Amino acid sequence: MLFEQIARNKRHTVYVMAAFVVLVALIGAAVGYVFFNSMMAGLVMAIVVAVVYSAIMIGQSTDVVMNLNHARELHSADDDPELWHIVEDMAMVAKVPMPRVFIIDDESPNAFATGNSPEHSAVAVTTGIQARLTREEMEGVIGHEMTHVRNYDIRLQTIALALTAAISLLVNWGLNSFWWGGGRRRDDDRDGNGSIQILLMLVSVILIVLAPLAASLVQMALSRNREYLADAGSVELTRNPKGLIDALNKIDDSQPMAQADPSSAALYISDPFKAKKTWTHLFETHPPMADRIARLEKM
Repeated sequence: MLFEQIARNKRHTVYVMAAFVVLVALIGAAVGYVFFNSMMAGLVMAIVVAVVYSAIMIGQSTDVVMNLNHARELHSADDDPELWHIVEDMAMVAKVPMPRVFIIDDESPNAFATGNSPEHSAVAVTTGIQARLTREEMEGVIGHEMTHVRNYDIRLQTIALALTAAISLLVNWGLNSFWWGGGRRRDDDRDGNGSIQILLMLVSVILIVLAPLAASLVQMALSRNREYLADAGSVELTRNPKGLIDALNKIDDSQPMAQADPSSAALYISDPFKAKKTWTHLFETHPPMADRIARLEKM
């Protein structure tokens, strides 16, 4: 059951990431067609922007994310022996280098991992999670985060964040071009292909308007899928589903974080804002906690 779930989640992640890349290409083509009269120009621009944003984010992700979440770094085991050794032990089991370790002063129990590779990774936990969880439960949480590191989820989420930012930049460029007089169509729209051009224009405009929402939905879908995989990976590392089950129950039964950065919400093991659940899960950064626990109980 465990390895079947891991394989299934990996396939789903490939599909979602492919959809993200296709979305970036479509937005670029739409912006190019509507505002610059060339789908190819827009497509090339989208690729360049996406690559540049991804390179910048991958190179600076750890420090940027930790600063945004007001995290302070531990520099040795002397700073917090218990936490340091739990991270060290789980990194050893996961066969990844020891990550940098950070603490966030917040009473709400939560944790996340970030970085651009296992060699340049970092783990952050709140003071609330240290206070509420037992060692067994902390091992389950850190095992979850080490799975994110081992599976390069940290880089995947960084790229997803960069692609979302690239889409927003493309849309803003297009809209600014429109308001400043760009994007006027050629007079040859009056020829026999006029109706087709009008249809393409309409579809492109709709795509541009809905692009930020679509990008957010894809990013959230990617995050939710990786959480299931990381839960399964934690069990693989600890051989103890009960530890993570008990930890998730305690994390779920807690108050929201006070200072979490909204752009980093998808990185946390649980939604730091405890958003009210809607009739669908489209707008949630994490899968329902009850579903995650039910899957763990079947392992």
